[in-house]
Amino acid sequence: MNNNKKHPLSVLVASTVLGCFSMMAHAAVSPEEAARLGADLTPFGAEKAGNADGSIPEWTGGFKQPIPGEVAGGKRLDPFADEKPLYSVTFQNMDQYADLISDGVKAMLKKYPDTYRLDVYPTHRTAQAPDWVYDFTAQNAQKASLNGHDVVDAFGGIPFPIPQNGLEVLNNHRLSWRGTSWETEINQYQITSSGKVVLTTDGLLKNQMPYYFQDGSSEDFDGYFWEVNLENYGPPIRAGERIVGRTNINPDKSQSYVYLSGQRRVRKLPNACCDTPTPATAGLMSFDELSVFSGKTNLFDWKLLGKKELLIPYNENRFLQYKDSDIITDNHLNPDAVRWELHRVWVVEATLAEGSRHQAVRSIYYFDEDTWQAVLGDRWDSNGDLWKSLYQFNYVMPDMEGTIARTFGFYNLLSGEAYIANVMNEKKFHSRPVERFPTSTFTGQGLARQGTR
Repeated sequence: MNNNKKHPLSVLVASTVLGCFSMMAHAAVSPEEAARLGADLTPFGAEKAGNADGSIPEWTGGFKQPIPGEVAGGKRLDPFADEKPLYSVTFQNMDQYADLISDGVKAMLKKYPDTYRLDVYPTHRTAQAPDWVYDFTAQNAQKASLNGHDVVDAFGGIPFPIPQNGLEVLNNHRLSWRGTSWETEINQYQITSSGKVVLTTDGLLKNQMPYYFQDGSSEDFDGYFWEVNLENYGPPIRAGERIVGRTNINPDKSQSYVYLSGQRRVRKLPNACCDTPTPATAGLMSFDELSVFSGKTNLFDWKLLGKKELLIPYNENRFLQYKDSDIITDNHLNPDAVRWELHRVWVVEATLAEGSRHQAVRSIYYFDEDTWQAVLGDRWDSNGDLWKSLYQFNYVMPDMEGTIARTFGFYNLLSGEAYIANVMNEKKFHSRPVERFPTSTFTGQGLARQGTR
């Protein structure tokens, strides 16, 4: 690999679709275009071929084999444990890699020049999904469309594997394959501006994606694509708290409830979206910062900037091998623990729509072409200052048939604070598939029956 080589932005969409998304419905792609899936494109719509210098390899089906030594339902091991970094990006040599790093990463290198770096490893295109998810994706390519900001006639797969605009890319992320039903024991940490690490959550996270119920269809899908139930074991002041929610493609139908153990009451959250702080992170992240972006889309105009090669966190099983006490150094994650790889990403810019209100007036998001999951995001405040750099880690999970996002967080580039959510490292298991949960697990009425303190 030529480490000195720069990779310019390669715009792979016509200029006619690079503008902001209009409020008219967009048609699905033609049968001829859809036929590219599984041919020159992967079943999810990524470029199957590698790049010119081979630093990004060809996609050959993903990582399917069991990881040696790994026990089902237990801790996950690193399939690439024997690999060494190809090179490191530091404050001293960052100009050499300027085309391969995001604005947020550049800002972190400048803010912490002596301690922050990127260790870059060989690229592995591990992403995969079940065949039935690929089948639904192929159907969606010719059926799914956007009616305003709502996805219609999509189910069970990536809705827009051959995207025509930024909003389609964003919705591919929101509806990306992460499993059907699973549970994860987690810790979550605040990093204060002075570098102190504070445990904010020790709990059990249950998730479900009805959008990926294999026996469903777009005809009977009610729009609730994401369901969550978080029970707090600690810290002591928060023990017994719970939050549940069901997210709908139509955001006006989404609902979230919280159980406050001190009051022994279930409360409906009145504004569980956008830049409102979420109780799931002790109010330190906003609802739409979860998983880099998860909020209402109609507050912003979405512009597809194209596709480029970028250094991103990827295949982070290495991170799971570290103790919680070792994953944070200074005001950021320990560079020894984080694996960076070169991948192609879709680049989307979000600017605040006229008449809307939000703390972030402009953002740029980066979406991995193989999984469609957001991997990095940068947000600017109303003063035009680069404010937050967001990230999300994915992990090789052959038993869940995917390379799947779980851990995420942010760095506040102005205050020096940071947050990391869904740290599984020292738990008994590192996220595991489970049988389908009843819908009541995620409703307000169900939450009233679950309260224990």
